[in-house]
Amino acid sequence: MEEEFFFESNEDAQRSVERYEEMLRNQDQYFFDAGAFEYIVDFYIEKNDPVKALQVVDFAISQHPYATVFLIKQAHLYILTNNNEKAFIALQKAELLESSEPDIYLLRGNIFQNTERFDEALQNYEKALGLAESTDEILLQMAYVYQSMGDYESAITYIKLSLEQNMENQDGLYELAFCYDVLDKQEESIKFYQQYIDTDPYSYAAWYNLGNSFHKLNLFEKAIDAYDYAILIKEDFSSAYFNKGNALVQLDKYDEAIAVYKQTFEYEPPNADTYCAIGECYEKLEKMDEARSYYKKSVKMDPKMADAWFGIGVTLNFEERYFESLHFYKKAIDLEAENADFWFAMADAYYKLGQIDESIEAYEKVLEYNPLDIEAWLDFSTVLYEQGKLLEAAETMAEAIKNNPEAAELYYRMVAYLFALGNYGDALGYLETALTTDPDKHYILFEYLPQLQDNSAILNVINRYIR
Repeated sequence: MEEEFFFESNEDAQRSVERYEEMLRNQDQYFFDAGAFEYIVDFYIEKNDPVKALQVVDFAISQHPYATVFLIKQAHLYILTNNNEKAFIALQKAELLESSEPDIYLLRGNIFQNTERFDEALQNYEKALGLAESTDEILLQMAYVYQSMGDYESAITYIKLSLEQNMENQDGLYELAFCYDVLDKQEESIKFYQQYIDTDPYSYAAWYNLGNSFHKLNLFEKAIDAYDYAILIKEDFSSAYFNKGNALVQLDKYDEAIAVYKQTFEYEPPNADTYCAIGECYEKLEKMDEARSYYKKSVKMDPKMADAWFGIGVTLNFEERYFESLHFYKKAIDLEAENADFWFAMADAYYKLGQIDESIEAYEKVLEYNPLDIEAWLDFSTVLYEQGKLLEAAETMAEAIKNNPEAAELYYRMVAYLFALGNYGDALGYLETALTTDPDKHYILFEYLPQLQDNSAILNVINRYIR
């Protein structure tokens, strides 16, 4: 007969695990009480070894067939190992033994949620809610289901209920920020976080999310204040430093932003995003060597960092090293082929190198990807005009106006092209529209074609609009 060992239930976890592993080595069968088994199962779960944990659970069930806890753990492990059918069976057995155990319905809800059977997930979570003592996590799970269903209003309701139960739940605060963001309700978000902070002024996550909401409304000073509070409460909160840096950039405070970005390195290893952000600040300060050095650090850390490759190109362009800049613009475009800004820089570099055909092709890409870029339309039409392609320049301007009917500068430019083509009647019609849209910008016309200052027909029209 095999020898059986009985352990005291208060035996510590490590001792239980050692005895269990000794039993396996001896190919023997010891007896463990339920508490010891729970220790052993949790030990393997924490070690991220669900297969071994499952073996322990099977053994525990053979020794304690009426202990619901092991059937629930078994179901949990089956879910972790993507075996939903077996998980359902284990939960069914558990329900027969102890139908008032909330974890049964919580786990069943998880399976339904993972397989996008959202209504059934919610039904099970509802059942768990009615049975559980602590409900904040269940409410949060229900919020996630509503998010997956695209019902962000309901998600917000459930997240708020969850936070009422447990104000310490950081996940809830971040999820709430996400829902408000999707619904573009930053004002409501601000109101909520301000109320939350009144109740819990030391919640760094609430201050951080408040800062983000201010940031999205372009209230950068207020955002910085909120980030400062978050940092005051949690000194090593690197995301708050990073976002504070971004807010300082929006206020053109580049030196301060650089210092704040560099502070993140005290609390987490440097990353490509931060190096790139520092590079951009140096670029704005026209310190191109420093900018280039940080952009290079960024791409060395992450070769897929398109903005940093582009940044290197921009620094070379600033130094009139146009041919070299093209190489880096191309690298950026290889990673983000539909980025209009990248193509715009490329078009400009080709133009400066006198490679007009390539420049025209690049401008066409810019306007394909961003037909709202007024600067690009003006520059592109200028290139065509300088090449003597007057008709194409005018046609391009007509296309620009179609995409940007509110932009007065496009109408003024059209007047110049139509005059150059000798089409005076249409030119004066466009001039009327331009003056109706924005009379103060009429100087654009004379900047482009100074000789029009002596044209009495044009001056007569302008004088009717300008007193």
